[in-house]
Amino acid sequence: MAVRGPALVTGGSGFVGGALVRRLVGDGLEVRALARSAEAAARVESLGALVVRGDVMDPSSITSAAAGCSIVFHAAGVNAMCGVDASMMLRVNVEGSRNVVGASAAAGVERLVYTSSAAAIGERRGTVGREDSPHRGSFLSSYERSKFLAERVVFESASEAGLEVVAVNPASVQGPGRTTGTARLLVAAATSRLVPIVNTTVSFVDVDDCADGHVRAGERGAPGERYVLSGGVLTTRALMEALQGLAHRRPKTVVLPRVLVSLAGALAGPVGRLLRRDVPLCPELARTLLHGHAYDGSRSERDLGVRYTPIEETLRRTIAWHRDRGGLASRGRGASA
Repeated sequence: MAVRGPALVTGGSGFVGGALVRRLVGDGLEVRALARSAEAAARVESLGALVVRGDVMDPSSITSAAAGCSIVFHAAGVNAMCGVDASMMLRVNVEGSRNVVGASAAAGVERLVYTSSAAAIGERRGTVGREDSPHRGSFLSSYERSKFLAERVVFESASEAGLEVVAVNPASVQGPGRTTGTARLLVAAATSRLVPIVNTTVSFVDVDDCADGHVRAGERGAPGERYVLSGGVLTTRALMEALQGLAHRRPKTVVLPRVLVSLAGALAGPVGRLLRRDVPLCPELARTLLHGHAYDGSRSERDLGVRYTPIEETLRRTIAWHRDRGGLASRGRGASA
């Protein structure tokens, strides 16, 4: 089916959702964007979407927003680690997704594209994650658990409601506008004299390719299927070399011993709970870093027609974005990545 409007996007004020809104508006579609705050409303309105106030935890607001829409892109969710309480993330990602499916079906929507995560695949350490990879049977983080459960809920509730659903599972999404997570490594490489890293692997997808994958999943994706979006895999060493070449800097890189990362994560967790504050490192983040991720996005290339941007080009655009905004001024100190 061709993606035609009106289209509703949840999470349109976020990094991935915002790129999706820009893409759909650029394609000439009428786009509605669910916004639960004035700040989110201003953001999606600036992207050319029609603002509809609502919340994924309020099914009636979603039904009203989706009325008359042919397709819904559910990109809203919480992505966090090392939080003191993960229950809110679980409610939003799981129950919020259930609400979106039920409300979309009630509004007569034809198809829903769900933004899952490559983390939901749960591949075993040292293997390449694909759509059909067996799950390891355990979770590295509360976020990973929430996305695994949310994807299951989306498919099950959609089947019961008779709604077509296609899931996309993006790897680490990078590009201009990204300021958190792996993007901190980029800033550190371009501004610090000393950059501590963990020897691991990371899979990337350009933010514009991610948006393209969503649109193509809406057009060509098989109902009930998932599609991994991953444009490449790099070790942190290779990533640092690429960043240093693009930023024309050579900061000193220190590879942290795996046992030190694990121990630091174990100690930081209790400290965070004691202080009732979020901490930059915790057991689940340490586990995720040490596990590493390598994902295969070839099915999306083959079945959906996605063409991935070389990671070097993504990094080049991202560095330029940070530089234009003054985010790459040298700090002259070590920075944690």
